[in-house]
Amino acid sequence: MLWSGWGDPARARELPEQVRGLLRDFLGVRAPATPAVALESVRLPPVALPEPLLGALAGVVGAAHVLTSHGARVRHTRGKSTPDLLRMRAGDGSDAPDAVVLPGSHDEVAELLRVCSAERIAVVPFGGGTSVVGGLSGVAGGAAPGGPGFAGVIALDLARLDRLLSVDEESLVASFEAGVRAPEAERLLAGRGLTLGHFPQSFEYATLGGFAAARSSGQASAGYGRFDDMVMGLTVATPSGTLDLGRAPRSAAGPDLRQLMLGSEGAFGVITSLRLRVRRAPVERRYEGWRFGTFAEGSAAVRALAQEGPLPTVLRLSDETETMIGLAKPDAIGSGGSGCLLIAGYEGGSVAGRRAEAGAVLSRMGGEPLGAEPGEAWERGRFSAPYLRDSLLAVGATVETLETAGFWSNLPRLYDAVRLALAGSLPSPLVMCHVSHVYETGASLYFTVVTAQEGDPVAQWDRAKAAANAAIVEAGGTITHHHGVGRDHRDACAAELGPAGVSVLQAVKARLDPAGILNPGVLVPPPARDI
Repeated sequence: MLWSGWGDPARARELPEQVRGLLRDFLGVRAPATPAVALESVRLPPVALPEPLLGALAGVVGAAHVLTSHGARVRHTRGKSTPDLLRMRAGDGSDAPDAVVLPGSHDEVAELLRVCSAERIAVVPFGGGTSVVGGLSGVAGGAAPGGPGFAGVIALDLARLDRLLSVDEESLVASFEAGVRAPEAERLLAGRGLTLGHFPQSFEYATLGGFAAARSSGQASAGYGRFDDMVMGLTVATPSGTLDLGRAPRSAAGPDLRQLMLGSEGAFGVITSLRLRVRRAPVERRYEGWRFGTFAEGSAAVRALAQEGPLPTVLRLSDETETMIGLAKPDAIGSGGSGCLLIAGYEGGSVAGRRAEAGAVLSRMGGEPLGAEPGEAWERGRFSAPYLRDSLLAVGATVETLETAGFWSNLPRLYDAVRLALAGSLPSPLVMCHVSHVYETGASLYFTVVTAQEGDPVAQWDRAKAAANAAIVEAGGTITHHHGVGRDHRDACAAELGPAGVSVLQAVKARLDPAGILNPGVLVPPPARDI
């Protein structure tokens, strides 16, 4: 994973001159005043943890698995949001962990949490490092928000928890350790003719534990469900003990504590293993494109499929701007055509019959079939957008994404509110949107924003993000559909939950993590008396 960008550095590419010219002419994009720094030039604070505490950590996992090198600390600093990358490209590693610790078992994770609680060492659980909401920012300067300082901060990297533990082919349940990356999980399952069917944009680098901790939703959610739908059980290490949750698919044995751990982002405990529902691997896949005249017409068609069926495995609708830009084709930006592009994908059995039935609904709703090429082009480029973001940052454009969800009746209001907030807080931005996750009762909205960088692009985006968050709350949407809360959404999430809901989160945090060492500042607002 590239320390100052996304993914494999070998896949990075420069924007064609034609595209750079469009950015200059239409958005006023100019090259950054200073180029990105080299890894060795990133400024890090000195390691705060004294040798005796580093030795205590090494006593749990072995000295070879406690890393304090410059490179290891840089690569575990923050996540992959645009502000994260802008800070790293500027050489700002101010909230780097003091050490990277790699446990090899659940018992080692539990013992590390015991030691860190006793010694007041903050712990930031680290999976694939793909958070885009400030979910991996350490506690700068060792100071807890509103509380006593920490002795230091460690990144708890779960990369060594990388095994497939068991497969129950009768129940279609597979057990994995939490550090297994998504491609490896699919490879291991494919040998048994199985799949998870979870393919978010972070697929190539994210871990199964990270999916659960952030309530991830994949691009094939219409067919396979969200990741939290797949979780049958969890084992979680907390400073107060181990939670082993999930004895049956559903239960009436009180509130489902699995749901408390899903989306908890390492603030309540560290997920060490998961029991996941799997499916038979599809025997056939077909992707195709449709065109609708307007976003409203396309949304009505998507709603019809969600409510009447049959629902494709993949269903996504781009608005007019995103369709025109054609984000999946960096060499042909601006050539996407008019109207709104809908991608439908079908996997599994009875593909021909489902395609025909869904096609009849789409035609009835005014859709124009475009054949297989648009769908196949989307499938080929489905994980490429973050690389395009890196290319845009390099030439002086700020590009970032945000997402929300709402009920069908409120979706137009939500769509307009976010676009207006972004247009009013950024200089001549290009704002694009698509629907990528649908339900009988509503859908998600996923926005991509491109604008010219100002002198302080981090502050520039912070203002825009605050305006968008406020618009989402005011318009009645949820502050996040699948990116998670982290630090970026914490205050808006608190407004969404209300005082009573926040107090519940604070009580759980206090009971499971009484020393407050787990991912301080993420998800859970501090008690009012500590603000």
